[in-house]
Amino acid sequence: MAVTTMREIIVGTPDGDCPVRLHRPVGAGRWPGVIAYMDAPGIRPALDEIAARLASAGYAVAMPDLFYRAGRYAPIDPAVVFTDPARRAAHRARFNATIDATKVMADTGAVIAAMTTWPEVTAGAIGMVGYCMGGRFALIAAGSFPDHVAVAASYHAGGLADDRADSPHLLAPAIRATVYVACAIDDSNFPDLMKDRLVTALSDADVEHCVETYPARHGWVPRDMPAHDPAEAEHHWRTLIPLLDRALKRS
Repeated sequence: MAVTTMREIIVGTPDGDCPVRLHRPVGAGRWPGVIAYMDAPGIRPALDEIAARLASAGYAVAMPDLFYRAGRYAPIDPAVVFTDPARRAAHRARFNATIDATKVMADTGAVIAAMTTWPEVTAGAIGMVGYCMGGRFALIAAGSFPDHVAVAASYHAGGLADDRADSPHLLAPAIRATVYVACAIDDSNFPDLMKDRLVTALSDADVEHCVETYPARHGWVPRDMPAHDPAEAEHHWRTLIPLLDRALKRS
């Protein structure tokens, strides 16, 4: 018997209609809300599995399709697209080029507003979790919507403290959420100097945080990624669920 269910909701944004997949436990009730940001390959069964498992822990998990500006698309196979340079370049040109931090935060604001109207979602603070590029957006959201976000978790993300104007570490003074960052030890997108820079920014801003490195490669959580590591994916669950529980299920 299924323990979770999913429905797709269309959320209007400044740029159009964004499909949002809402996973929640089966049955009547309301659950704390979490926005789950996808990774670069986009919405596909492996991400639905992650959202469903999170929902089974007692959450209403909203997963927006950030690539809606590119039109509807069939789920891709990361093992094919990301091991072929030409296909990878084509994917980036069609999908990744349609988003940036400003656009995704506009989408996020629309989803947060919509969640307040959904009968499955408890009123109050929400959580953010993201993978790969989504991990970067989770931290940016924490700084962009401090009145709404109580906890933000980022897994195998890069560019968390770089020289770009939209680098997440620059938003540390605005963050009120608890922040958890887990990156891969084998990841050129998150070198030790970036880790130190991020930790310094969060510490200086008095943000409750933990930044650590897993013995894995970039992209270890989704089961369809070439770098998937079952043991470290379970490690991710052992950190994520208690983190959300402490922030969102306090009596």
